[in-house]
Amino acid sequence: MTTEVKNYHILLYGSPDGYQTNRAQIALYGPGGAVAGYIRFNDPGMLFENDSQSGSTILMHLPSSMFQSVLDVLRNEKPVYIYFAQGRGFLSTSTEPVGEGE
Repeated sequence: MTTEVKNYHILLYGSPDGYQTNRAQIALYGPGGAVAGYIRFNDPGMLFENDSQSGSTILMHLPSSMFQSVLDVLRNEKPVYIYFAQGRGFLSTSTEPVGEGE
């Protein structure tokens, strides 16, 4: 199932170990405010979990180095979707024309 992301919020975790093996998390919300997924970010050397889905909530794991790129997509693209397929979480945009600009 593909869900359009309507809102998000960010959590950043301090300390050398982060929180529950993660350095940061972006929560994604679909239509009506329901949680659509979480993108969790891990520093090098932290436990890196597999992506998963529980009910309609997707858990996606990425390296911390991708945090800014994901945030840029959420801030600048519309529409944005999250979905789960073949054991992986996906964050995507729709098809856009070349050279459209921001």
